Amino acid sequence: MTDVYIHDAVRTPRGKARPDGGLAKLSPQELVRQQIVALRARGGDAAAAPDALLLGCVTQSGTQGGHIALVAKLHAGLPHETAAHSINNYCASGLSAIGHAIARVASGEMNSVLAGGVESMSSAPFLGDRASFYTAADLPPHARFVPPVLGADRLAHAEGFARADLDAVALLSQQRAAAAEDSPALQRSRIDTGTLSREECLRPQTSAETLAGTPPAFGDLQDQYAAALGGVRFAPLHSIAHAPPICDGAGLALLGTGGLGDAPRARVVAFAECGGDPAASLTAGFAAMDKVLARAGLTIDAMDRIEFMEAFAVTVAKFLRDYDVDPMRVNVGGGHLAKGHPMGASGAILTSALLDALDACDGRLGLVVVTGAMGVGAALIVERIDRS
Repeated sequence: MTDVYIHDAVRTPRGKARPDGGLAKLSPQELVRQQIVALRARGGDAAAAPDALLLGCVTQSGTQGGHIALVAKLHAGLPHETAAHSINNYCASGLSAIGHAIARVASGEMNSVLAGGVESMSSAPFLGDRASFYTAADLPPHARFVPPVLGADRLAHAEGFARADLDAVALLSQQRAAAAEDSPALQRSRIDTGTLSREECLRPQTSAETLAGTPPAFGDLQDQYAAALGGVRFAPLHSIAHAPPICDGAGLALLGTGGLGDAPRARVVAFAECGGDPAASLTAGFAAMDKVLARAGLTIDAMDRIEFMEAFAVTVAKFLRDYDVDPMRVNVGGGHLAKGHPMGASGAILTSALLDALDACDGRLGLVVVTGAMGVGAALIVERIDRS
């Protein structure tokens, strides 16, 4: 199999998903086009004529309908010969797109691929595709759709986490994200869209006191989804502060063989995807992480930096509790609880952030883990290439 390299990766800041949000006036295809322009400016013309453009996107309707990868390809003026694929794997979509690119290059089928994701939640809101699955009553209870935040409360109950555990995770995310805004090294691959140059969802005023005083926000969902929960009840724990803000954003990576021009930023060590029990929502990312580490023959302590998706506070609390991992290596620039979760883009955004974090510490190995509702997860290990 051919070695696969990440030649570069960029991301947008994340903008609030509301009409006056910093990215709301930019179409999804424009967010993608700007990243292609940035990749060309940073590394030459390899991004101008890829063999394929693979885009993760969850809500593929409205402004994101009509095959968003093809729309973005046409909008960006990529060659007609460039293949385009729109991918929906819920919150793992952006990293799944990168995984598909890795497989295409490794097999020798393609030489260069642009892969990542985009989500404009200000124009294509969560559940905006109105899929019948969201309300289907003909499935057994464990297989029925449960909103991710309700899955987070259910997981916290099942795992025995207290509100203080969630507060600690949320506070650290906000503190690190605020500090990272003043770190050029950690923002090296974040582009200025012309309408937004910094993360818009941060809440730097967050304190332990404000977190402790914020009431749980999602308890009523237990009544709405009582059938899917099979009659199980539990105390709601997650508040708005323990859930990632709804936002707009995009991320894109250029993957290929070693001969695309400038020296690549990282070599792909291993990639893995994994499904999981939908009734144990948000845990498939852990299974994917275990799988990718085993595939690479590595342990978690070998990772110099880790971007572990803060799907909700409970997932990070579980990771830090259950794995022998140095917290100082995890989400060093803050995470989704502070910056937001543009669903289809998140995996690609975290990949870009990981490369920046590895460069900043002169690290060698890095890990990205993403997890989503209803049993989806993916993980990626990369080896940084020193270009100094």
